[in-house]
Amino acid sequence: MSSPRRELLRVAGAEPIGPYTLLRLGRGGVDPGAPGQFFMLEAPGRLLPRALSLCLAPAGELAFLVDPVGPGTASLCALGRHDAIHVFGPLGHGFRLDVERPLLVGGGVGIAPLPYLAEALRFPPAVLGFRSERHAEAAALLPGAEIAIEPTLVTELIPPGRDVLACGPEPMLQAVADMCPGAQLAWEAPMACGYGACYGCAVEIGGELKRLCVEGPVLLAA
Repeated sequence: MSSPRRELLRVAGAEPIGPYTLLRLGRGGVDPGAPGQFFMLEAPGRLLPRALSLCLAPAGELAFLVDPVGPGTASLCALGRHDAIHVFGPLGHGFRLDVERPLLVGGGVGIAPLPYLAEALRFPPAVLGFRSERHAEAAALLPGAEIAIEPTLVTELIPPGRDVLACGPEPMLQAVADMCPGAQLAWEAPMACGYGACYGCAVEIGGELKRLCVEGPVLLAA
């Protein structure tokens, strides 16, 4: 596993995709790590960084899908070309890639780690769920994916007999866990430090508290 590194990286571009922003940073000497791992990105004007899964790792870049839901993520979306922010990572545990019949399942901005994962798994099928047509524009990051838009649930598109790798909101992940006990689930939680010191990302899963930044964010459903 790659050792995390903190480095000042320059913005290479920031493109809107539906309501989201694909923030591209020059990679510098930072390793992209494994699909499902995350990075702590300095949020301009805010005290704490924001934890974001790596979305894509083209040559010389790290790209993150950002949903501007608060002041920190909005400040990241407002970055312009040649601005620079500190980035720390890769952190946490990513997806296991030793699966025979992978199916990627994503919900909303939870699709963020799936394009990088899809590349590592040689582009398996994917099913994605969104709350609106505009949010579903982000499916362009996973060409060929099957799309569900509310009120249709993405879980209705999961066929039997697949090795599911999923990321999305907690209700979606709970439903996937009930359907597919062998699934790998990337959980989401606010993170303040990224390395287990603050316990800010501890969530109860299966009756146990898990620090997602060090024990996850990817955990087995079972």
